[in-house]
Amino acid sequence: MQAADATFMGLALEEARAAADIGEVPIGAVVVCEGAVVASGRNRREIDHDPAGHAEFIAIREAARRLKRWRLSDCTVYVTLEPCPMCAGLMHQARIARCVYGTVDPKAGALGTLYDLSSDERLNHRFDVTSGIRAEESAALLKDFFGRLREG
Repeated sequence: MQAADATFMGLALEEARAAADIGEVPIGAVVVCEGAVVASGRNRREIDHDPAGHAEFIAIREAARRLKRWRLSDCTVYVTLEPCPMCAGLMHQARIARCVYGTVDPKAGALGTLYDLSSDERLNHRFDVTSGIRAEESAALLKDFFGRLREG
C-alpha cells in the first residue's frame, strides 16, 4: 500500500463518517488529480431522494465541474466501498485512471467481486483498481451503521 493511498482513503473515511452522522449509509469518496483532492462526496440518497446519490458519483460529478472537463483520465477515485455497476460505469465514462477502494461489496461490487467493469475488454476504456486499502475501517463503519439500524 502506498502511503498516499492510505492518506486519501482516510479522507474518504471522514466523508463516510459524515454520511453516517446525517443518517446515510457511511460511504465516502474523494477524487484526486495531480496529488491534490479536487472533489469529495458522501452518500446522499436518502436526504436528496436521489438513486444516483452515491458518494463516488457525487465526487466524480463535482470533480468534472471543478476541472471543467468530463474526461478525468488523470484522476484517481478513492471510495470506502467497492463501486456498484452504476458508479463503475460512471468511472468508465469519465475515463478515470484509477480507483482505490476499501472493502468489497459482495452484493453489488462491480470492480472485481460480482463484475469487473474496470478491465472488461469489450469496453473502450480500462482503468487500474487497488482494493483493500483501510478495508477493516471501511467495513467496520458499515457493520456498525447497519447494526445500529437493526437494534433501533
